[in-house]
Amino acid sequence: MFTELIQLTFDKIMQTRSYTVVILGAKDKRFAIYTDPSIGRTLQLYLTGGEKQRPLTHDLMDMIFRGMNIRINQVVINDIQDAVYFARLFLEQDVAGIRHILEIDARPSDCITMALMCNAPLYCTKEVLEKTIAVED
Repeated sequence: MFTELIQLTFDKIMQTRSYTVVILGAKDKRFAIYTDPSIGRTLQLYLTGGEKQRPLTHDLMDMIFRGMNIRINQVVINDIQDAVYFARLFLEQDVAGIRHILEIDARPSDCITMALMCNAPLYCTKEVLEKTIAVED
């Protein structure tokens, strides 16, 4: 079964003390993903190029990927259940001329952070986009 993927853009991030809202946009619709404020602060650091005293977990993952010649191929937000989003991280590695693709279940917030860090495309399925609640300005 083929699932249609819709490319998303990162629109903006808004933070309060109790949650972070990440606004993602498709061609005709924008929607929000809510996450923990600490994730929001991490996203802000990567978006603004802010200084970090020590490498963060996403930096560690990026260093491991680079060390093993793994690249993030794409991120797909593939499900939504009761306002909880699910995502898949698609990794690619070439070993001895053989291309390996690995699909990993991960939190959308982590996937979005990794996609921003590595300039990887971000998608959602058409079904997920249809289930989201549109966000207006």
